[in-house]
Amino acid sequence: MEKVFGLITNYNLEIIFALIITCLILLILNIISQIRISKITKKYNLITEGVNEASLEDMLIDHLDEVKNVKLKLNDIESFCDNLNERLKLTVQRVGFIRYNAFNDMGSDLSFSVALLDENNNGFIISSLFGRNECNTYGKPIVNGKSSYKLSVEEIQALDRAKKYGLSEG
Repeated sequence: MEKVFGLITNYNLEIIFALIITCLILLILNIISQIRISKITKKYNLITEGVNEASLEDMLIDHLDEVKNVKLKLNDIESFCDNLNERLKLTVQRVGFIRYNAFNDMGSDLSFSVALLDENNNGFIISSLFGRNECNTYGKPIVNGKSSYKLSVEEIQALDRAKKYGLSEG
């Protein structure tokens, strides 16, 4: 025991200095912890403002129910979009149009052919031939980009434009 007292007596200034430094370090760490706790407390108070424990639980349950409802609605919307995409494949997506002079005795390009095709190149061609005394309109079905009827040069041009360029005008 005398050795311990002897060490303390001999090194009392160093021991006091070490204890002071340790206390200062602990004080700084305590201040940093208090600042962090204060920030967390402010966030917690902001979340729970005007809410007691029971209503906070109810609020969280309500939010979870809302998230579930949003997920269900999202699934419905995705199904609707998939259905819509399938239906859009059958709509007119490619149009080829050409105007021309069907008869030499006419001065303007009053005749036309228009090809209307879906995504799979199915659809029809409408041709209107304008003459001096009459106007005739014809429709021809198109399946997989081909017609079972003989096509005129202009109808072939309209069909090619629809297949290559989609919406175009000549």
